[in-house]
Amino acid sequence: MIDSERILLVTGASSGIGRATALAAASAGAHLVLAARDPDALQETADACECAGAASALAVPTDIGLDSDVEALVGAVLERHGRVDVAVHCAGVAAYGRTEQIPAEVFDGVIATNLTGSVNLARHVLPVLRRQRHGTLVLVGSVIGHLGVPTMSPYVLSKWGVRALARQLQLENRDVPGVSVRYVAPGGIDTPIYRLAANYAGFQGMPPPPVRRPDRVARQLLDRVDTRRGRDQLELTNELMRFGFTVFPRLYDALVGPLFAAAARDLGAPLAPGPGNVLAPHHVREGGDDGGRARRGLGVLAVLRNVGRLVRGPRGGQ
Repeated sequence: MIDSERILLVTGASSGIGRATALAAASAGAHLVLAARDPDALQETADACECAGAASALAVPTDIGLDSDVEALVGAVLERHGRVDVAVHCAGVAAYGRTEQIPAEVFDGVIATNLTGSVNLARHVLPVLRRQRHGTLVLVGSVIGHLGVPTMSPYVLSKWGVRALARQLQLENRDVPGVSVRYVAPGGIDTPIYRLAANYAGFQGMPPPPVRRPDRVARQLLDRVDTRRGRDQLELTNELMRFGFTVFPRLYDALVGPLFAAAARDLGAPLAPGPGNVLAPHHVREGGDDGGRARRGLGVLAVLRNVGRLVRGPRGGQ
């Protein structure tokens, strides 16, 4: 767990899991350096962290997909604190649509934030940790990094890549016992990523049940900082989905489309196509969770509504 002596770097700190992680560490009195693209939302998080008890909270506006930005970010941490104890990469964006429907710049933008951003952070943080002979890098993946799902190909590709990167970094840093690379894979989380995603599929995405609050994920994540134990998968349902994908691939392929339509799409919220927050940040108000469309459509009731719409659809001539 985090204590008041720790220096934490958190990316994606303006919302979702990143913001929740920053606030959880702040409550333990840690020193925080926070990164995200939106300077106003990032400063709001820094102010909230100081109110929550952080020893200090520095906001450094950063595009994690740009290596020069990440180099400057890590430099800012070292200039202020002289070391990095924990770096957590939570920044992430998503896009909905078939592979051929998603514009190249949007597809590449998802990869840049989720995967290239992970590489950039590792490139600049790990040499610091190795010089110190201690420290932890945490890469936040997704259960989707272990599966295939329809109409999310850039996100799927990026999260498979994050998992592969984490495994590679674990192998490369075995020679320094005090340096740890952790990978965690949440399931459905109530964050703004769904309503801010690029969308070329015509529907609003939503987190599949069971839907967890980001503060729960933040606690699970921080609990794994000081140990090499603990499951990478943060939900039992993740393990069940992985089992089906791996052991019964034909059955999985037959079921994933209808299940995704029922559990991960808000069929009552059609959307016009657009890049969402992939190419530029969209400021969102945080109230501890998404606080928007995703929360109103969470869980089993949302799934039941979708099932009803799917059943009625053919009879309505759609």
